[in-house]
Amino acid sequence: MAAGTRSGWKSWTRQLPAIIGVALLVGAIYVVQREFRHLRLEDIEEALSAIPRYALVFSFIWTILSYFILTFYDRLGTIYAGHKVSYGRVAFASFCAYSLSHNLGFAAVSGAAVRYRLYAHWGLTPLQIGKTVAFCSLTFALGGMVLGGAILFLEPRAIPYFGQHLPKIALYGVGALLWVVVLAYVTLSKVFGHMKILGHDIELPGWRMAIVQVLLATVDVAVTATIFYALLPTAPGLTWLIFLGVYVASYTAGLAANLPGGIGVFDTAMLFGLEPYMSAPHIVGAILVFRLYYYVIPLFLAGSMFAGNEILLRGGGILRHFNRLAPVQAIGRWSEPDFAVTAATGVVGLCGILMLCLGVLAPQADFSWIDPDYGEIASQAGQFVPSLIGACLVMMALGLSHRVNLAWSLTIAFLVLGAAFTATQDNRLWVAGILILTTFLLAPFRVCFYRHAHLTTGPLAPGNALTLVVLGLCLFALAVTRSHTYVLQNNAFWAVIISPHLPNTLRLAVAISMLLGLTALWFLLRPGRVRFIPWDSDTRRLIRGLGGNAERMADGVIMGEFDRAAIPFRRCGQVLLGLGDPVGEETDRASAIWRLRDLAQQEGMDAAVWLAGPDLLQIYGDLGLTALPLGADGLPIPESEGDTPKARQYLVCKAERDLNLLLPILPGLAQELRTIDPILLVES
Repeated sequence: MAAGTRSGWKSWTRQLPAIIGVALLVGAIYVVQREFRHLRLEDIEEALSAIPRYALVFSFIWTILSYFILTFYDRLGTIYAGHKVSYGRVAFASFCAYSLSHNLGFAAVSGAAVRYRLYAHWGLTPLQIGKTVAFCSLTFALGGMVLGGAILFLEPRAIPYFGQHLPKIALYGVGALLWVVVLAYVTLSKVFGHMKILGHDIELPGWRMAIVQVLLATVDVAVTATIFYALLPTAPGLTWLIFLGVYVASYTAGLAANLPGGIGVFDTAMLFGLEPYMSAPHIVGAILVFRLYYYVIPLFLAGSMFAGNEILLRGGGILRHFNRLAPVQAIGRWSEPDFAVTAATGVVGLCGILMLCLGVLAPQADFSWIDPDYGEIASQAGQFVPSLIGACLVMMALGLSHRVNLAWSLTIAFLVLGAAFTATQDNRLWVAGILILTTFLLAPFRVCFYRHAHLTTGPLAPGNALTLVVLGLCLFALAVTRSHTYVLQNNAFWAVIISPHLPNTLRLAVAISMLLGLTALWFLLRPGRVRFIPWDSDTRRLIRGLGGNAERMADGVIMGEFDRAAIPFRRCGQVLLGLGDPVGEETDRASAIWRLRDLAQQEGMDAAVWLAGPDLLQIYGDLGLTALPLGADGLPIPESEGDTPKARQYLVCKAERDLNLLLPILPGLAQELRTIDPILLVES
């Protein structure tokens, strides 16, 4: 019972960031609906046109300066790790990593996957890369703590909501605590040079580097805030320091929400914090330009640069693939999968939110120039159809994050449908343009979405058939209720649910239909469960038949998609550890590796492989795993100066999370395998 309780608690802990994110997003939607329900597109367009040209140029220059400052995070990080990298390389890695992490939220704030990918190619060992990633993450936090402490002392009332509802003494206490943490970090770097946290010995930088680290991060946060501040009109009482308090608090809330780019939460906090000083359209206009400068443009630039880097690194491979693939498919195959998937998830989610919010921004659509019959139908559809498409796109973003191939197909369909609908409205052509651009950006990456949906994993099961029936009934119910809601100025489904001007039965019917419909869609869309074969005599014979070693002990075996390759595994704490490369046919070995990762995700664990050979390192890298070279004894080769040494076998894992857990386990595994056959380690 105790073990089950611990397992359940651990599972809830893993879900806590998602729960916090949903809670903050729901709160943000409530605030926006209550405070800014009269916001219109025309008002925002006027506010955007009112931003002076010099302010746009000024903000753009400060954006470049901000990303330039960020490059020194990585520069100092590689020096701290003991493997200095040229400035050009760290600038490239920093720009790609931060462009990605800014658009993904707190979970990727360090851009760890991108850094591991690039720095490993440039010769840094996994431990050195881990030190660099940790250094960059800590540097960012230090800047926020320094400025946060200063604001809490100088302008405590600038903090949205809390500044007005908490006593000043409490805010002073929090500010003092933030400064104490920073001072303690610098002091420990001066006095001790290392510290132990949760049993891990952490080497600290020298005190001079620690001070530079703090100053650099403080300047970076201040410069980033200035990008936004320059876009706002002059407002009585809004000083730069007060704005800085609003910005730091809003950005922190966006990170805590763990949503792509803090979308919704950061924006709402900024609206709420700046509302006493200026009108909502001016705030929204500044938010749009800020997101364009600091999020959208860098993301597309970094994605293109990263894809180009991958093509250059694997030029021979891409030329071979051009012989049998269309050019865009070849680019999709050879670009960074994790980058493509996360970027696609964020962009599609933003498109979904855009479609959901059309009713707030432009309730009245103009169909006067279309065929009258179609215009009448489209006018009655109003915001209802775009809001449904928006909800489906948000659901598709969730499916894309799980790499579901059906989600990719449906996303393309919904984007095209949304573009076709909005293109008929002459005041929404810009929306159609965004949706079409997103379609073209997503289309080449079909190969990145390899997992089968629950609906397509086998014959139509009774449960799936029932879910399809429920989805059909929900669509029918929404079609029936839509004809009673077109009288609303904004008849988006969520506006119908909260409208006091419609009968409660109608509102309840729409709410239940949407809830059941989206739930049914997710049940059909979610990835099919991966099943493993328990380790027994039959499994041993299966492994021998595929040409593998069946003498080692395992917990089970994962088969490839076509049952022609297999990989034994063992559970080691929070890691599902594959025992060597998959055995069997070459064409099915890659899918066995991916399914090992899928099973690990199902069980709330991380995937890793011990005694992996060099031939499949690229596939392990696509999973975000880092290769640690092993010696002939199956144990890691000690860290040394210079590039990562080549080896015949590797430990591949998420080094930043699981390396410290696996290192104590490996000697026992090596000894166990050595008792079976001393030459197996080298041959593996």
